[in-house]
Amino acid sequence: MTRKVIILGSGCAGSTAAIYTARANLAPLVLEGHEPGGQLSLTTDVENYPGFPDGIQGPELVDLMKRQAQRFGAEYRMEKVTGVDLAKRPFTVNIEENSYEAQSLIIATGASARMLGLESEKKLLGRGVSTCATCDGAFFRDKDVLVVGGGDTAVEEATFLTKFASKVTIVHRRDQLRASKIMADRALKNKKVEFLWNTVITDILDPGKKEVTGVKIRNTRDGTEETRKADGVFIAIGHDPNTGIFEGQLEMNKGYIVLRNGSRTSVEGVFAAGDVHDIVYRQAVTAAGSGCRAAIDAERWLESRESG
Repeated sequence: MTRKVIILGSGCAGSTAAIYTARANLAPLVLEGHEPGGQLSLTTDVENYPGFPDGIQGPELVDLMKRQAQRFGAEYRMEKVTGVDLAKRPFTVNIEENSYEAQSLIIATGASARMLGLESEKKLLGRGVSTCATCDGAFFRDKDVLVVGGGDTAVEEATFLTKFASKVTIVHRRDQLRASKIMADRALKNKKVEFLWNTVITDILDPGKKEVTGVKIRNTRDGTEETRKADGVFIAIGHDPNTGIFEGQLEMNKGYIVLRNGSRTSVEGVFAAGDVHDIVYRQAVTAAGSGCRAAIDAERWLESRESG
């Protein structure tokens, strides 16, 4: 059976696309992958999503969207996509032990924040460790926070955090920033931003207390180690869009899917939404908006083929 639309990913973008396509009677199939819900499923308090004045837990928000889409007939399957063939229609979507065919695809596979690779970092994600200052900065009012990185993202996150935190320290493994000059100058002149040069974090404390109390750091020049107090750690070393399976089949820019004329990709009938193309905003609400856009574009494209 060839599906009218298959949606890859079940975060804000994917589930919003599922709500819209389901209400348009397109009976979407949503392939969730092994980490359903995207980055929101790793987030605790979400206070900037409209409609929840008291905030909401990330996993709960994801689940509510999924249930809303299912109410209108969307089908969710926890299957990981291993490959796609976009060279001919219907498109083929391969999973681990099977395959599906679709007249149209909506790609909402998101992006993953690069992490330090520490066990403590995983345990404290959403409990003082964050990958998004815009999302979580307000929770660190009058706190002492660290930002890891030296590029534009790190500098931008650090500058934003000065609105809330009492002290922001950029931890960078080199002795100068990689950020653009205008961004670097802004941070260097900001009295609330300090710098730990030639330094890496080797551990984050304290998973046992389920909160960040400090970090262990090492100087990359002389190897000296010390423990430093901190209330929060923001990892700002970049994101990797989850687009590996589309390489060579879709136009991309640094791994992000390039869109034109709304949500359309370089292949007719393939649309994209959310962090898989968004290198600027990366917010739950913008992902949801782009999921709506992709769904409407896909619906109109399918209609034009049927009527044509």
